[in-house]
Formats: sequence, structure tokens, C-alpha cells
Amino acid sequence: MARLLAFLAAAVALAAPPRAMRLDYFHTGNAVEERFALDGVTVEGPWPGAPGREIDDTNLGKYCFEVVDRKTNRVLYSRGFARIYGEWETTGEAKQAHRTFHESVRFPEPAAAVQVTVKKRDRDNAFREIWSVLVDPKDPAMDRTPPPDLNVWAVMKNGEPSEKVDLLLLGDGYTAAEMDKWRKDARRLTETLFAVSPFRERRRDFNVWAIDTPAGQSGVSRPSDGVWRRSPLRAAYDALGSERYVLTLDNKRLREIASAAPYDFIEIVVNGRKYGGGGIHNLYATVAADNAWTPYIFVHELGHHFAGLADEYYTSEVAYSPAAGRPEPWEPNVTADPQAARWRDLIRPDTKLPTPWPKEAFETRQREIQSRRRAIRALGRPEEEMEALFAEESAQTAPLLAAPPHGRVVGAFEGAMYEARGYYRAQSDCIMFTRNPVGFCAVCRRAIGRVIALYAPAR
Repeated sequence: MARLLAFLAAAVALAAPPRAMRLDYFHTGNAVEERFALDGVTVEGPWPGAPGREIDDTNLGKYCFEVVDRKTNRVLYSRGFARIYGEWETTGEAKQAHRTFHESVRFPEPAAAVQVTVKKRDRDNAFREIWSVLVDPKDPAMDRTPPPDLNVWAVMKNGEPSEKVDLLLLGDGYTAAEMDKWRKDARRLTETLFAVSPFRERRRDFNVWAIDTPAGQSGVSRPSDGVWRRSPLRAAYDALGSERYVLTLDNKRLREIASAAPYDFIEIVVNGRKYGGGGIHNLYATVAADNAWTPYIFVHELGHHFAGLADEYYTSEVAYSPAAGRPEPWEPNVTADPQAARWRDLIRPDTKLPTPWPKEAFETRQREIQSRRRAIRALGRPEEEMEALFAEESAQTAPLLAAPPHGRVVGAFEGAMYEARGYYRAQSDCIMFTRNPVGFCAVCRRAIGRVIALYAPAR
């Protein structure tokens, strides 16, 4: 009888999904050097990933990590990713000062000791090891504290987490009295996402979860407006010196709250109207809940986070310095190749490369729009003026970019990735290029589909 019970217990253990393991570390450096230091390892709830999809074949991310079995040297798990540090190191501040960012990687809890190795792309876009650390699941110092007891609820559930892409929505700056608003916002944004292709066609491959995190005050910090809030996730505007860029730098707080739910991807919804958001591949995306352009911001920023899509616009101010020498980007929707070899299979034989488009007329209009945009912010004008300016901009640029003969074809359109020259996007217009109601271009849709396939079984 004892043997039978032991056998049954072993069978249950084998059938049960592994736990999620989170490795926390500090990432320190400047524009020319970087270092890592272990913070700790935490065992979270059940691992949400699909069996058989442990190895990342998308080739996305400025960084990647591998979990390698110490005995067999076999890679058990891998994922590409980007982080705030990877953006910060390209700013002017990084040329003069050091900073430290807290980061995490997550993977299924291994049965035995593993080596976790972080790699970064070199100038030739090849991944090179920059840090490695031993992780032993038998280490008594490992944190096995249960996840926090928070209210987790399903906005949309289509199956078990191991069979679906699990998107987690986290509200920041919603008070206890605003929980009804938070839940309505979560449902509204979910419907917004699944109205856009290719998410629309793959809706049944997703679960959407939400966690209630009541705040003491309504809204989040907006430093350039003199507004400060101690919100649960510490999300704030003005990240990296850009007034519209919303991030949280409190990674550990974010991860501890998120651990209460199954998730592959995270969206932080900030309770406020000011235009803003952000998205970093395999970290999280953010969006302001109440702006007239929230649907665009939400989908655009999730494109960064979910599929590593690059910004295709180049007329708005950003904090980053241009890349020296125009290297080929790792992001799948932009290229330094005027012949666009990476998406050549989607280009018609009669399409000219590089592809003509009304670039001069577009840039002339953008100069005026951007000048007025800066003035609205400098004068502290009401948010509805910015919303109206963007509506005027869209009314002008949408027909211009859609005009024949190349308005709706795949080609190589110069101007992308914050650069007017030397980088190319796949179509004249795309949600990664403008706020126009055009959705994702063909190349972006394909990139998103490849990531969905990494997490959800083919139907």
C-alpha cells in the first residue's frame, strides 16, 4: 500500500505543471559598460507556459537569456527581451553617469541545478554572453513565500493558462471608490485589442486576467506637471526625460503584484487622461486610460511589448541617441536594407524599391504639427487641445499616406525608427507609424502571429 501511495504521489507530481521561477538582479552601468549582480530567486505560482514551447525561435530582443541544465548542457528554456536599461544606455545621461535598474527573468522551475545566462547583441546582431549565474532549486535561501493575496479575476478566459497566451492587466492610480471604473476600463481595453487584426482572428488563443490594486489617491505621478502620487505600481510619466513616456522603475514591486496571477505579458493601465504610454519587449506596456487616443496608444504600445515592434515614426522628439552606422535592427518591422530582404516575400514584383511615398509633403505637415504640440505642452493647455491637434493631424495624413500607387502595398518606405534617412518601414502607413485608423501593416501582423505561435498551440 505504501508503495502504491508513493507511486501515485510521484505520478501526480509529474502531471502537475511546474512552478514559475523568477530570478531578480541588478543591472548597472553607463553608455560603455554594464554589470550585473544577483538580487534573489523567487518561486511563484504555477508556470503558465505551454509544454513544448520552451525555446524561443523568434530572434527578438536586444537581450536574451537561456536556462541550461548543468549536467547535460541542454537548453531548457530561452526568451528574447528588452529592458529599460537597454533604452537608457542610449541617452545623453548614460554618457555622463551610472545608473542601476532592477530586472527579472522568469522560467519554469527546473528539477535540478541550472545555469542562467544573459546575452546581448553585438554590433553584428549576434548574441554574446554578458552574465551567468547558477540557480539551484534546492537552495534553502530561495524565496518560496506564497504570492500576495490579491483579487485576481478573468476579463476573458478561453482555456487553461498553459494552452493560451495570458495577458495580465494591472491598474495603477485607481482608488477603492474607482474599482468599478477600473473594471470597466479593463473590459473596454480588452475589446479594443481584439478588434484589431491579427488579435481579432486569434481571440480564442488568449486569456486576459486582471488584478485589483486600490490606490490611496487617484492617478499617477506626472513630474513635469508637478503631480506626485504614491500609486501601487509607481507608474509615472516623464520616463527617460520624455513627458509622454509612462514607465514604472519599481520592477520588484511590479513582479510581486503580478505573481498573484498567471501571465505571459503585462499591461499597466494608468488612471488618467494625459496622453501617454510605453512598451518594452517582454517587460510590460503602459497606457493612459481616459485619453481620446487611448485605443491607439494601447494597441501601439502592446505591439512593442508583445512582438518587439519598433517605432516607425521619426518626426516626434525622443530621448534616444541615433544608432551609429545604421546597423540592421533586430525589430522585425524596420530595416536598413532599401531592398527589404527580410520581408521580400510580401512585396509584389512590380513594386519599386525603395518605394516612393509623399515624404516631403508629410514632413512639411509634421513640422507644423510638432511645433504646435510643443506649444500646447509648454503653455500647459488643456488635454482636449492636444487631442484635437492629433485629430487634425490624422485627417491630413491618412489620405496622404493612403494615396495610390503605393499607399496600400508592401515595399521599403524610407523613414522609420526615429530616423528620416537610412531606415525603412514596410508600408506607407501603420499603427506603428501614425495614429491613423489603419491597424498593423502586413509585416507587423506576421510578427505578432509568430509570437502568438510561441505561446498558444496551433489550431
